[in-house]
Amino acid sequence: MSAAPAGTTEQLPASARVRRLFREQPVVPLLGLLAILVAILLTVQPGILNRPLGWANGIVYFAVPLAILAACQTLTMLTGGIDLSVATIASMTAYVMATQAPSQGDPAAILIALALAAGVGLINGIGIGIFRVQPLIMTLATGLVALGGANVYQKLVLTAGSRVPEPVAVLGSGTTFGVIPNTLFLFIPLALAIMILLKRTGYGRMLYAVGDNPVAARLAGVRIPQVLILLYVLSGLLAGIGGIVLAGAAKTATLNAADAYLLPSVAAAVIGGTSIFGGRGGYAGTIVGALILRVLLGLLGAMNTPEPIRQIVYGAIILGVAAAYARVTDDG
Repeated sequence: MSAAPAGTTEQLPASARVRRLFREQPVVPLLGLLAILVAILLTVQPGILNRPLGWANGIVYFAVPLAILAACQTLTMLTGGIDLSVATIASMTAYVMATQAPSQGDPAAILIALALAAGVGLINGIGIGIFRVQPLIMTLATGLVALGGANVYQKLVLTAGSRVPEPVAVLGSGTTFGVIPNTLFLFIPLALAIMILLKRTGYGRMLYAVGDNPVAARLAGVRIPQVLILLYVLSGLLAGIGGIVLAGAAKTATLNAADAYLLPSVAAAVIGGTSIFGGRGGYAGTIVGALILRVLLGLLGAMNTPEPIRQIVYGAIILGVAAAYARVTDDG
């Protein structure tokens, strides 16, 4: 019997096989980590087994907004960028929707809010794509400006009243047949659209190309400014949708509602296998990363961990998983 060809998986050492698994199928080990965290949570809080659907739905309600905001980070990080304005855009969109709904009606309020979110994304895209401002600086500055503008707007409408539109509340916190979270009817098509965009379209391939080697992409004819402008408009729209879903889940809207989601949105993308240096990653891993973070947060809460210690442990585990992923995927 002839020997197996050199370089086959069977001849690779265990460490090399782990690296290949993380590079080619990062979702597989991430699902394993998610299962371990769920098992630990069930051990710490066995009462969950008495209401598994309620617990699962609770995870989904707040994992979906995180996963949508993490989509913004996944898309922008593929080009070597980042979007630090997503939390501000999400909160602002939800608040504008809630304050415009009483006077403009629900559909118009949602459209006005999403148009505003896209406008902030357009400003980001122009600054990054045309004026070549570093994405971290541009999105951080835009987020601060948007936050200041939102605070001015808040004072102007202080006596106007606000309400989360009923369809948004039903979408964000309701269920169908008492089992299926309604938010999944929005999130599943949205997630599929993002994955198809990345894997099956020319624009998705351009995002990877720009992040992997912008010089080569430019020489190949990719119009990088246009690619980046559209990217950040899309990121702004996704952040706005995430803010609306979060408002529906919480049934309220404030100007700091999404602040706690900013760093976890970056962490979910990194844990999911998206490189901060661009050119590598995908959205499926990001979704699992968002679930991991929500389960982890629930686990720390079940252990009655004080908030300062909870933040330390939460951050340390995020850092550890991200560092481990970077280690095993290092081609060197």
